Amino acid sequence: MPHILTLVAPRGALDPALVARCRAALDTLGAAPGTSEREAADIPFTGQADQAVAAARAALGGAAVDAIANPVAGRRKRLLIADMDSTIVTTETLDEIAAHAGLKEPIAAITRRSMNGELDFRAALIERVALLRGLDAAALEATWSGTRMMPGAAELVATMRAHGAVCCLASGGFTFFTGRVAERLGFQHHVSNTLLIEDGVLTGGVAEPVFDRNAKLETLVRLARENRLALAETLAVGDGANDLDMIGAAGLGVAYHAKPVVAAAARARVDHGDLTALLFAQGYRRGEFVSG
Repeated sequence: MPHILTLVAPRGALDPALVARCRAALDTLGAAPGTSEREAADIPFTGQADQAVAAARAALGGAAVDAIANPVAGRRKRLLIADMDSTIVTTETLDEIAAHAGLKEPIAAITRRSMNGELDFRAALIERVALLRGLDAAALEATWSGTRMMPGAAELVATMRAHGAVCCLASGGFTFFTGRVAERLGFQHHVSNTLLIEDGVLTGGVAEPVFDRNAKLETLVRLARENRLALAETLAVGDGANDLDMIGAAGLGVAYHAKPVVAAAARARVDHGDLTALLFAQGYRRGEFVSG
């Protein structure tokens, strides 16, 4: 099956010499397509995708350039499933809530271990939320006021929706935030966990069932089925261990600035670029991007 290797660098930073070096390292097909404002280039190739990516990374020699391989057929995906914390937004919202209780560092330490697959996600979530018992629910609104969207998030969702894709936010975080992020960016669906609140304070509990790693995969499969799509037509992106199953099942599964265990396991990863790298990987060019 013909494939395309996409190189993506920060805007204006893709050196044509690096593109030529990668082409020389691969069994290429056809002429080299043009770059997009020196930030993205496509290289058609033959052979195995994982071997091509490894060869390209070796040729890049540590340059801040991402290399993503995709089959030519079905390159533009019709369903996006995205993690929220540290993927669509720049922070871990639970850690930021914890700051209002003076517990950011101990809770963030548990978050890091959970996201790197060292702790069971469900148990780690319950443990962290329990520490917030009695916190005024106003901390959620204060956390939201400081939450920022990841660079490229708005363009990713708006461009894919403009081309007919279904977009879903699937988060191990909380509905308080996923609902607001979905509304701001235009996700048609959002699924996550619900913090329990009574009399204006957090109870220290989370509603069952916990939306965990398996639930993210189930969401991907369910939405693909409901929209009559093959999994090959889907894109999943995330940074933590609870994203691994959906990343592995999607046609294009991307580890985004991910924890080491996730970056090592994913077939595709973005280490340097912003979320528009996912658009370049699907064959979109800067002139086709839709502003969010």
